[in-house]
Amino acid sequence: MLYVLATPIGNLKDITFRAVEVLKEVDLVLAEDTRTSSVLMREYGIETEMRSFHKFNEKGREEEILDLLEGGKKIALISDAGTPGICDPGAALIRKCRASHVKIEVVPGPCAAIAALSLFGSEENFQFIGFLEKKGKKQFIDIVYYPGLTIAYESPHHLMKTLEWMKEIAPEKKIFIARELTKLYEETLEGTPHELIEHFQKKKILGEYVLVFSGNENPFETDPQALIKELQDRFEISAKDALVAAAKLLNQPKRELYKKFNV
Repeated sequence: MLYVLATPIGNLKDITFRAVEVLKEVDLVLAEDTRTSSVLMREYGIETEMRSFHKFNEKGREEEILDLLEGGKKIALISDAGTPGICDPGAALIRKCRASHVKIEVVPGPCAAIAALSLFGSEENFQFIGFLEKKGKKQFIDIVYYPGLTIAYESPHHLMKTLEWMKEIAPEKKIFIARELTKLYEETLEGTPHELIEHFQKKKILGEYVLVFSGNENPFETDPQALIKELQDRFEISAKDALVAAAKLLNQPKRELYKKFNV
């Protein structure tokens, strides 16, 4: 049995009775960082064996873990904070377990993306895209044109660059930012890219951030050729990349646009 078990994202009290019970009863806990998780384990008097399971070793350990599970062992998969498989190691192991018909149970709990969405207060549809990439403006196409909210994670080292890119691409788009969720210095703020840049220029940028981008309220260009040109200019991408993005936005086959515009 594999338990996919959520842990607190900040406040150690944000863990369920069931989660503590499972952590005490399983044969093994797979932790993203055993040093980080040992704090939680000590807090609740959990003495179960832990082994590291992170992005640098998960592929090498999957078969070993699968053998243990198929042999009848009960194992809990946890990340440093939040729900495993949401921008954390474990998704591949879960898929392998399903393919091998190993029983999996979820022990639900905290998730930073959902916590931020709750604080934002909206009934709109949303998409979650995980951590933003470090290079290029192309990744922002979905964010800018998506009609609902977009939730993303951002590191402290790249937050300002993301805001600067958004200032160039969509200066009027509102962004809600949450950091240190459930901790003593929890902070939320909302503004345009320019307003947020001014705010963060005056303070030290620490911790991981959850960004909630407002949805697109303006109809975009529906003429394929005009949209391709708009995407090229706005996001500084090649004609080929712009065509692929335009096909997705217009819900048209790429092949048709390739033939039509010979890109």
